[in-house]
Amino acid sequence: MKQTKQWIYSIAALLVILFGGGQLLSDSPDQQRTDEAAEQTTMQQEETTVVKGKTYSSKEDVAAYLHQFGELPPNYLTKKEAEQRGWDNAEGNLWEVTDHMSIGGDHFGNFEGLLPEKKGRTYSEADIDYDGGYRGAKRLIYSNDGLIFYTDDHYETFERLY
Repeated sequence: MKQTKQWIYSIAALLVILFGGGQLLSDSPDQQRTDEAAEQTTMQQEETTVVKGKTYSSKEDVAAYLHQFGELPPNYLTKKEAEQRGWDNAEGNLWEVTDHMSIGGDHFGNFEGLLPEKKGRTYSEADIDYDGGYRGAKRLIYSNDGLIFYTDDHYETFERLY
């Protein structure tokens, strides 16, 4: 009789763990999401393969290109270079005067002080996901010592990529 009771309790405990109590043994859903997001970012950085001399405009690809080669892809030009080709920011005509290029390489002042400061560190910016017409809010901000940040709200918030 005693063995039967122990056997029943063991089965009941196993059923609780399998069908409802399993969450007690695992991380919280918030912790799981945080871990998954960190793992996904790391995987994206590791899996992003870029080739020197090819053109890129996505957040992951341009960040990987900057990280790997220390410069923007060849489809980027500064505002001054774009203006010399006839670009007028007010007209949103960059693709009309270039071969599908994007704006990048100009100085970013970090006037709000939201990015880490260090003696000798300077920042530059590059448009991300530009698809012709007027420039959007997405930018990569990158430093002369290897830091790379992403903003999708025109410098209100930043996500560190490298």
